[in-house]
Amino acid sequence: MRTVQTETGKARSEAGFTLIELLIVIAIIGIISGIAAAQMRTAPIRAKEAVLKEDLFALRDVIDQYFADKGKYPESLDTLIEDGYLRKIPVDPFTQSADSWETVQAEATDEDTEGAGGIIDVKSGADGTALDGTRYQDW
Repeated sequence: MRTVQTETGKARSEAGFTLIELLIVIAIIGIISGIAAAQMRTAPIRAKEAVLKEDLFALRDVIDQYFADKGKYPESLDTLIEDGYLRKIPVDPFTQSADSWETVQAEATDEDTEGAGGIIDVKSGADGTALDGTRYQDW
């Protein structure tokens, strides 16, 4: 607090902020809120992408476990449920459906009839591009 002498000789204390100080504070608050708004805009998409990556990892891991146990790949995703490897097929967070998963089938060869055919990989059925520029179907 600063004390100032007035023209009448009385002491008066000055308290408060100058206009410049207030403008600087408002500008800083505006910059911070702008950065936060930009981050919050992509937060739901980042969350869906994280769920999709986790679901793909889990499905691929279960397919590998099935092959290690049975010596062949599962014929369908429902086979994984029937044999107790999954409780239910996860819902793709972008398509909002458990039926939109695209499966990659193993190619049967003449020499290897054991373990031939079946699902070797799972991909998302979602159209669109991720925040990192890759397509969801390529994950």
